[in-house]
Amino acid sequence: MNKETEIKLRVSRETLTALREHPLLKKRNKSGWQRGELSNQYFDTPARDLARAHVALRLRRDGEQLIQTLKSRGQSVAGLSERNEWDWYLDTPALDLSKLADDCWPAALADLDKQQLAPLFTTDFVREKAEIAWGRGKAKVVIEAALDLGKVIAGEGEEEICELELELRQGEPAALLELAAELAADLPLMPCDISKAERGYRLFDANSYSLSLPTPQIEAQQPLDDAFTVLAWYLLGSSQRLAEQYRFNGHWKLLEQWLQHLLDLRALLGSLGQAVPRASSRELREALDALIGDWRPRLSAGRDDAQVRQAAPELFAAELGAIRWGRFSLLASQWLLSRAWTTARNERGARAGAAPIERWLNRLFNEEITALPLERYQRQPGDLAEQLPRLERMLAWLRLARGALNIPEADRLYGELHKLHELAVAPADDAVLAARAEQVQTVWMLKGWKALK
Repeated sequence: MNKETEIKLRVSRETLTALREHPLLKKRNKSGWQRGELSNQYFDTPARDLARAHVALRLRRDGEQLIQTLKSRGQSVAGLSERNEWDWYLDTPALDLSKLADDCWPAALADLDKQQLAPLFTTDFVREKAEIAWGRGKAKVVIEAALDLGKVIAGEGEEEICELELELRQGEPAALLELAAELAADLPLMPCDISKAERGYRLFDANSYSLSLPTPQIEAQQPLDDAFTVLAWYLLGSSQRLAEQYRFNGHWKLLEQWLQHLLDLRALLGSLGQAVPRASSRELREALDALIGDWRPRLSAGRDDAQVRQAAPELFAAELGAIRWGRFSLLASQWLLSRAWTTARNERGARAGAAPIERWLNRLFNEEITALPLERYQRQPGDLAEQLPRLERMLAWLRLARGALNIPEADRLYGELHKLHELAVAPADDAVLAARAEQVQTVWMLKGWKALK
């Protein structure tokens, strides 16, 4: 068994061409580009049991070689993935079921009749690969760069494969992100947390592609640093999957969810105080502000305007064709992987980062509630919009970590505060102003709100 650590980046054909001649890759290229054709047949049962168990089984023809491969999905976020992989070289172009033994076969599939395994879809592409190597401090880094161009074919459906894969051969995983971020400084590279196999399943059955990553379960005694890291990875990875699926099918709801993930990440970054010094997160906050500043008005306008919704996929394609989304994603991944915010903070910030999340959240909410005089906004509901950043900070933490708070009716607090936020962003006609005043009163009287004051 091998452990495969790689980052997958969606690109355009023009970017694929530019990568071959990119100065950074040319300088570090130790092998030259080697071209080969890869034909891959993926197998599963009619009920797609392997997909549900998060494994992929394929038979690959690489020149004269026939290779049977079993892959587990492992950990994958923001395009950076680690998965277990088993390879067997075969003499004939047919699955060897005897290789699928207990040492690699998922326990969840122990009772599966492997005779049910049948071809499901293919991925055929031309791969140009090169060994990229350089010194990183005192260590050597070796990465296989692969430029893939071809198609995923499932029945009558097909989708283009056009991507850069960077697979770690030697060195630390951080080197993958460093190389990708350097390339993304002047080329549009979109981290893509969906494998070629997942694309095949999506073509075979559009409902088989799972958008959601498992929602992190935050424990009350978990240190703030750990809780924030887990939540930020979740938001970043989920935003990548939403972006990919919206690019694929253009469903408006996905774009709304994508924006919400960016808003939540921005709200978390804006709430951490000395635990995350502002200088350490400035570049990420500025990038998020630019994205949100462009897309929030579009989403707001699109709620009631079908023409705006119809124009959005083309605008989003242009976003993905520019450099800022991919560059932001890669910089955020680097920042999270290295926990860059911990290196320059003071002693008070370090204590905050080590504090149990429950205690820290209670203090945060107490400060936010003290600075949010609801009695004023009951009298002057037209001014409530000025509190949107504060409402969004509280909502982000309640949405993602309210299970860590020991307060009564936490779910109701989240729901009623969400209603208040929706009224705060709505155009302020007489009916909305009256509803704001009434909702302010509702929130003010909640047991959970009182417990956090």
